[in-house]
Amino acid sequence: MTPSSLRSRPRRATPHLSARVVHAVLGGAAGAVWLVLPGMTTNPGAPVAISADRPVAVAPAQEDGETSAADLVLPLVVAGAAAAAAGYGYVRRARRLRTRTTPGGAPVRPAGPPPDARDALSELDARARALLTEADDCVRTSREELGFAEARFGAAEVAPFARALREAEAELAAAFRMRQQYDEEVPRDDSARRQTLAGIVGRCQEAGRLLDAEAAGFDRLRGLERERELGEALVVAENLFRDLTARTVRARSQLADLRARHPAYATAQVTGHAEQAEDRLLFATSRLNRARRRVDRGETHRAIGHLRAAEGAIAQAAVFVTGIDRLAAELATAAGMVPAALTGAEVEIAGVRERAAAADRPDAVPAGELRARILHADAVLAAVREEVTGGPYDPLDVLRRIVRAVLPVADGRAGVLPAAARLVARSATADAADYVTTHRGVVGSAARTRLAEAVRLLGSDARAEQPARRARELAEQDVRVHGTPLGTVAGHESGAGGALLGGILLGGTPAGGPPASFGGPRTRARRGATSP
Repeated sequence: MTPSSLRSRPRRATPHLSARVVHAVLGGAAGAVWLVLPGMTTNPGAPVAISADRPVAVAPAQEDGETSAADLVLPLVVAGAAAAAAGYGYVRRARRLRTRTTPGGAPVRPAGPPPDARDALSELDARARALLTEADDCVRTSREELGFAEARFGAAEVAPFARALREAEAELAAAFRMRQQYDEEVPRDDSARRQTLAGIVGRCQEAGRLLDAEAAGFDRLRGLERERELGEALVVAENLFRDLTARTVRARSQLADLRARHPAYATAQVTGHAEQAEDRLLFATSRLNRARRRVDRGETHRAIGHLRAAEGAIAQAAVFVTGIDRLAAELATAAGMVPAALTGAEVEIAGVRERAAAADRPDAVPAGELRARILHADAVLAAVREEVTGGPYDPLDVLRRIVRAVLPVADGRAGVLPAAARLVARSATADAADYVTTHRGVVGSAARTRLAEAVRLLGSDARAEQPARRARELAEQDVRVHGTPLGTVAGHESGAGGALLGGILLGGTPAGGPPASFGGPRTRARRGATSP
C-alpha cells in the first residue's frame, strides 16, 4: 500500500503551455528549412565552370524529377509529425488545466476530505441526531411511567429504576452538551468532529442500555400481565384522571382571570392549554373504558395497551394544566419584583456612569460603546416605567427587558437583577420543555439540544433564557413542517387518527404503533397494540 505521505505529495507539474508552443514552432521551422533547403542550394540558371580535362556527366531529365519528389517526402512527414505533436500537447494541456489542483492555471478547488469521507461524516451526523431524538423520547416516556409506578408502590420500591433513569439522563445530558458544541463548530477539524459524533452515538446508546437493563425488572414490579395487578393500575390511573379533571376546570378559570388582568401576549405561551388538556382527558376516558372492558373479558394483553395510552394522555394533560398554574405563579412573582428591579436598575446605571466619568476607568468596554449602552438602558427603563403606570402589562416581559438592557453594563450592586434574570430564564425553559414534551412525536434533535443547553445553564447562568427561547422556536418550526399531530380527539378516535394520537403524542412510533413504556430503544415498544 502506498504510504499516505507519498499519496499526499503533489504530482510534478506538467510543462507550461508556452514550452509546448516553442517545441511546435521549432519543429515547424525545421520542417520548413528542410523544404526550402534544396531550392536554396540549387540554381540551374547559374554558370558552372567546366574543366577541359574532365568530361561532364549529365543526368537524364526524368531522374532529376524523381529525386526532387523524394527529397520533399521526408520534410513533409517531419512537419506533419511536429504539427500533430503540437496539437496533441495543446489538447492534453487544456484538459489538465480544467481539472488541475496544483497552483497556477485554473482555480484551485478548496482542500477538504475526499467525497467518501464527507459522506461518511454526513451519515454519522444524521445517525447522531436520530439517536439523540430516540434517547430523549425514551427518557421522557420512562419518566412518565415511573411516575405512575411511584403513585402506586411508593418511592422506595421504584428507587432502583429511578436511579437508572437518572444515570440515563446524565448520559443524555452529556450527549446533548457535545452536540451543542458540535453545532457551534467546536471543534473544527473533521477528524475531531467525527470523534465528537461518535461520542454522541456512544452516550445515547449507553443511555438506552441503562434503561433497557431495567425494563424487565420494572415490568415485574408493575405486574400488568396479572389481572389483579392490572386492575389496581387501572384504579390508580382513574384516580389521577379524576384529580386532573378537577384541576383542568380550575386552570381554565385561572387562565380567564390572567387574561383579564394582563394583556393577551402575557398568556400567549399557554393559549389553548386548557382545551388541549381536555382533549387528552377525553382520549384518556375512552382508553380507560376500553381497558376496563378488556380486563373484564380477560384480554390482559390488549388491556395493557389501552392503559398505557390512557396514562400517556393523562401525563400530557398534566403538563398543560401545570403550565397554566406555573405561569400564574410566575406572573405574580414577577409583578412583585418589578418595582425592586426598576430601583436596582437605577443603582446599576448610576454606578456605570461613575465608572465612565472616572479617569482610571477599569472597564474593558470602549467609552463610546459604554455611553451607548447607558443611553439604551435609560431608554428601556423610561419605556418600562411608562408601561407599568399606563395600565395592564406583562410583568415577565418587563423584567426580561430590564435584565437585557442593564445586565450587560451592571457590576452587581443590585442583587435583584440576577434574581429577575433567573426567574425569566426558568419561565422560558419550562415553557420550552412543556412544548417539546407534548409535541415530541414531531420535534427534532435541534430543539431538544437547545433545551438541554438551557437546562444546563439554568443553575448558574442568566443566559439560559436565550437557548430556551430558541428551543421553543425550533420546536414550533418542526410542528409547522410536520403538522400538528392532534386536531381534536373526537376526530381521531377511530382508525388511523386514533393510532396517530396514541402513537405520536403518547410516545409511540410515528406510524401509530403501540405506546412506548419504561425502557430503552430495544424494550420501550414491548407493550401490546391498542386495538379497539
